[in-house]
Amino acid sequence: MQASISSEFYESVPVQSDFRQIVATDSYAPLPDDWFVGLSDIEDSTWLIEEGKYKTVNTVGAAVISAQINAHPNRRFPFLFAGDGAAFAMSPSARNSAEKALDEVRRWAWREFDLALRVAVVSVADIRKAGFDIKVARHQASNSIDYAMFAGGGVSWAEREMKAGRYHVPESVEGGMPDLTGLSCRWTPMKSNNGSILSVVVAPRVNAAQDQVEKLLDEVVNLTSKLDRGGHPVVASGPSFVWPPQGLELEARAGDSTTPLWRRKFMLYLETFIALIFFKSGLKVGGFDPAHYTKTSGVNADFRKFEDALMMTIDCDAETSAQLTKLLRDAEEQDVVRYGIVEQNEALMTCIVPSVMSDDHMHFIDGASGGYATAASRIKQLRSETIQPT
Repeated sequence: MQASISSEFYESVPVQSDFRQIVATDSYAPLPDDWFVGLSDIEDSTWLIEEGKYKTVNTVGAAVISAQINAHPNRRFPFLFAGDGAAFAMSPSARNSAEKALDEVRRWAWREFDLALRVAVVSVADIRKAGFDIKVARHQASNSIDYAMFAGGGVSWAEREMKAGRYHVPESVEGGMPDLTGLSCRWTPMKSNNGSILSVVVAPRVNAAQDQVEKLLDEVVNLTSKLDRGGHPVVASGPSFVWPPQGLELEARAGDSTTPLWRRKFMLYLETFIALIFFKSGLKVGGFDPAHYTKTSGVNADFRKFEDALMMTIDCDAETSAQLTKLLRDAEEQDVVRYGIVEQNEALMTCIVPSVMSDDHMHFIDGASGGYATAASRIKQLRSETIQPT
């Protein structure tokens, strides 16, 4: 594939507005052979969850995406947030700058939080040589935002290879601070209105017939779509904002490292207090409408996604939860899928906001008590047994 065609690939992928299309394999387009996949994963995330540090875990996962967006400001590329890690793909011309940004986030995570972050870059060609594929789809969350989905088993294989140490980004001699402009964690955790917040991971089993898998996933999506707003954890009016925000310390540590931490925190206290006045009063200023921004934050959120597995964080009632559990248990017994479900009281939102004056801000949702990481841990061999080579 010619370089010019390759670099424009993602823009050519059709946008799907109906999430049910995301579980259908014909909605995905194969990535070009000359592209690469960037990956990250936080070591010992289970221990961190037990220590109550999952918001920190989410922030570091989102920081990987934020750094890539800021390193490539004029480039559209697929990326996906998975709670304790992230994945993205780009054309070969971006590889050096992508590796640099990954290395910078790794150093930042260790310096600020003592978190060990694995990072790696794997070529699409290597993924296909291993017998797997990597395909991408785009789901339109709102008129302003669409999110990438990955299928084919390639991301899962690459993650296993990274964890085994066969792929990694070398550490540079001198690593700078990543550009994390726009990364924020200001919204208050969202409590369940229907009963509980469920984080669900459903992954196909090896050798399961594709039509069986798609039928099961379609049933899951149809069942949960009957919930109010499809189980969206954020109310229609948008998330709430209290002062001081719980994530202020995390946001301060993502700021300009040349400014003392105390000053960064002070400025954020001041900034968020002023923001509180606008959000509580509804006062519009300079074209900024706080009510519109709040509502858009909820609409733009990615509470459902696909990365070689269906992943959802939904506000669910007891009856639907029981039906969902039975549906997945029966499918697991029939060797169609493996699944993990975590019940929590709240959901978290981690955000990337390029500008409050536009509607293209991104919001990643996960459960507040382990979320996707804990749900996936129930599937002990999720990455090694559930996805088969193409």
